Amino acid sequence: METNVKERETLSAEGLIGLEDRYGARNYHPLDVVIRRAEGVWVYDVDGKKYLDCLAAYSAVNQGHCHPKITQAMIEQAHRVTLTSRAFRNDQLPLLCRDLHELTGMEMILPMNSGAEAVETALKAARKWGYRVKGIEPGKAEIVACAGNFHGRTIAIISFSTDEQYREGFEPLLTGFKVIPYGDARALRQAITADTCAFLVEPIQGEGGIIIPPDGYLRECREICREKNVLFVVDEIQSGLGRTGRMFAYMHEDATPDVLIVGKALSGGFYPVSAVLASGEVLGVFEPGDHGSTFGGNPLACAIARAALRVIVDERLVERSAELGSYFLEKLKGLRSPEIREVRGRGLWIGLELHGLARPYCERLKELGVLCKETHDHVIRIAPPLVITRDEIDWAFAQFQRVLGE
Repeated sequence: METNVKERETLSAEGLIGLEDRYGARNYHPLDVVIRRAEGVWVYDVDGKKYLDCLAAYSAVNQGHCHPKITQAMIEQAHRVTLTSRAFRNDQLPLLCRDLHELTGMEMILPMNSGAEAVETALKAARKWGYRVKGIEPGKAEIVACAGNFHGRTIAIISFSTDEQYREGFEPLLTGFKVIPYGDARALRQAITADTCAFLVEPIQGEGGIIIPPDGYLRECREICREKNVLFVVDEIQSGLGRTGRMFAYMHEDATPDVLIVGKALSGGFYPVSAVLASGEVLGVFEPGDHGSTFGGNPLACAIARAALRVIVDERLVERSAELGSYFLEKLKGLRSPEIREVRGRGLWIGLELHGLARPYCERLKELGVLCKETHDHVIRIAPPLVITRDEIDWAFAQFQRVLGE
């Protein structure tokens, strides 16, 4: 069916929303702003109105929207070759593997596309490691996760979610998972048995509302896992690549994981790219045919990811996140409003928890030119691209001040 280009360009926001609501599955509840273009921290709707993006596509555009260096890398690679599948080798995948090794020290990399795919990959690797290396009896391997987690929405992942909406209507769910309270290292020690192969954890729970565990929690969990011969698996899909003021959030406690899961900002928002990083002992359990992806590790994705990583390092975005995140957090903590229950955060990742529902405040902020999104009903999640300036933070803060003072 042909689409009239002129019609597509001239449809109003109302018309486009109507088309999406008519033909699209309603598995999201977006704010009704229809974005046409973006640059840096700013996005523009179909009517030309300008908004400061304080969500950064759930931390996927840490480098800012449409970063020119990543754009150039994408265009250049698209003119060469975009997809070979893993049936053949390409000249970009080895370079991305090397770059990720040099950035993290991890021995081996397995590239995928979405974050959920990377989590699934880590789960499979952990189970097979449990059988092949640890010697767990076949069919008995168990993985420990935390209450309030968000690692994706596949059948396997929702099987250990504690959010009833993610689970309801999708049963029967998978077995082999145990859920413990987040931030409680003693609960982890008590949960581990001879059949435990891995502990999967977010260093900060983003979807859960920017929940930061007690100081020392990650390091203690790391030590327990090492003592019990259990893989310490850290999901840094949202928290990694500069978001919290360190390259990875586990670095705040020097709690180096056995398995590191990355995604989102790995491509700077240009393409779905994710990866699982681990030792050769862990990822070495995979043999040809055990696992794969037609698009995982494709040359276009790898070229984009390499450019995205260079931008983070060359533009010192990690340091910017640490400095400007502290600045933004202190300003928000200074807000005086009976609506605010707590303000918490690390780097440019801040949760503003309210006594009431957060959605109306996000809608009002949208009207004032700031785009945020609620999570878990009562929390406004604030996560602008790391290229934001102090002046832009000041302007955004003024809008928060207006809304929460109303």
